[in-house]
Amino acid sequence: MEPEIQKKLYKRTLVIVVISQIFGGAGLAAGITVGALLAQQMLGTDAMAGLPVALFTLGSAGSALLVGRLSQRFGRRLGLAAGFIIGGLGASGVVVAALLNNILLLFVSLFIYGAGTSTNLQARYAGTDLAQQKQRATAVSIAMVSTTFGAVAGPNLVNVMGEFAVLIGLPSLAGPFILSAAAFILAGLVIFIFLRPDPLVVARALEALAQERTVKGPLGAVHEEENKKGVIVGTTMMVLTQIVMVAIMTMTPVHMGHHGHDLGAVGLVIGFHIGAMYLPSLVTGVLVDRFGRTVMAIASTAILLLSGIVAAIAPGDSMIFLIVALSLLGLGWNFGLITGTALIVDSTNTATRAKTQGKVDVLIALAGASGGAFSGLVVAGSNYETLSLAGGILSLILIPVVIWSRQKKEQKA
Repeated sequence: MEPEIQKKLYKRTLVIVVISQIFGGAGLAAGITVGALLAQQMLGTDAMAGLPVALFTLGSAGSALLVGRLSQRFGRRLGLAAGFIIGGLGASGVVVAALLNNILLLFVSLFIYGAGTSTNLQARYAGTDLAQQKQRATAVSIAMVSTTFGAVAGPNLVNVMGEFAVLIGLPSLAGPFILSAAAFILAGLVIFIFLRPDPLVVARALEALAQERTVKGPLGAVHEEENKKGVIVGTTMMVLTQIVMVAIMTMTPVHMGHHGHDLGAVGLVIGFHIGAMYLPSLVTGVLVDRFGRTVMAIASTAILLLSGIVAAIAPGDSMIFLIVALSLLGLGWNFGLITGTALIVDSTNTATRAKTQGKVDVLIALAGASGGAFSGLVVAGSNYETLSLAGGILSLILIPVVIWSRQKKEQKA
């Protein structure tokens, strides 16, 4: 394939991924913003308020593996489309559960809803399939920053969707999940209809062609074995950032509720948080490609630690402090996810990439589920301040992992 044609396909793929991510971002925002509040309302206890995030992140773990395997076998188009649409069906089930006040249906639906959140995350890989090595982190950034538009709009539509839900006879907290259902299904349809030709299928064909030419001519080896050490470092980075981010984020709405903040204020704080998770992607990928994975990994750790400290010392009635803490939390997560994703892509080839990416995202989802589940228990047993500080300190584990990875490189050299 001519380089110009590949370049055009790369750009076209990014456009389609961007459009789907805008819808996907709006879909994931509902569960983050009101999931804990809905459980608190239906269960009547704070101790289980972290369960919704745990459930839909656990659901995202199973679906990440499914989407990864479908993508490996049939291409990104089928895998991503299926994941988004299943997530939309789960969001619809949450609405029905809220209407019927059915706890069991709520839990099952939240689990299924997780498919949308994991698919929204896995879509970032589609943009890297046809990217050159020095474009990979930038490609991830472009895919992720587009999520910002929907993800920031979602929480700020909480009140509007709540009023709409009441208008049609539903509980107000079911409103955001109506938005989620529509957004995830639209994202799936965009992928299914327009992601042609499939970028992973094309990338696989290009790699096979390059290998064939290598045998016939001096083009240099193009096939590389999977770098297991790189996969371990990238996975550890994303798992740690996910645990810290989900744990603190999950209990922030509940913490705010205890200090008299209304749903609009919660939506504003979470909106800033989600904006910080995705909007910095405008430059994060460029920074990762320019300054390297190690520098950005350390930056991620430092920002997450600072976030935990700010959240721990923030007065409960201070919107400014909470916005700063949650914005730092989102930024640290952003640095960790894009850096870790670039490492995973660097360390795999097209023969195993989608499957490996799916497995990695399973671990990320399980990490989020653990963070969500234990966050409520920690707050119930102590307080929000303890949870925040513990999360910041936990992020420091990334430092020895990075040092270990550098030592391996130096020994090899």
